[in-house]
Amino acid sequence: QVQLVESGGGLVQAGGSLRLSCVASGRTFSDYAMGWFRQAPGKEREFVAAISISGSSTYSADSMKGRFTISRDNAKNTVYLQMNSLKPEDTAVYYCAARHAPYNDYVFLDYNIWGQGTRVTVSS
Repeated sequence: QVQLVESGGGLVQAGGSLRLSCVASGRTFSDYAMGWFRQAPGKEREFVAAISISGSSTYSADSMKGRFTISRDNAKNTVYLQMNSLKPEDTAVYYCAARHAPYNDYVFLDYNIWGQGTRVTVSS
């Protein structure tokens, strides 16, 4: 299975932007549907966005639509999360996730491979 490494987190002021990256290694990246999740302090992990193996289909949580965009570059084995208009409530550890789904060009909400996470802090 793939191994996932996230990067791009940090401290940003409210209204700012960040782009998270997740690099996959170990298997054919284009066989994996990908997703982003986050977990804020004291809260359960929540779904952020998902993308199909080709990148042709994406889906985002309602609270992030219009602000967060998921994309992928299969040639670079990388999935991205562009986050704009950040709010203090977006503060969380953001996790990249993968699910082996060859020939299934759909978005998924459940995953079984996880990265270590990257922390995003949005100051007011």
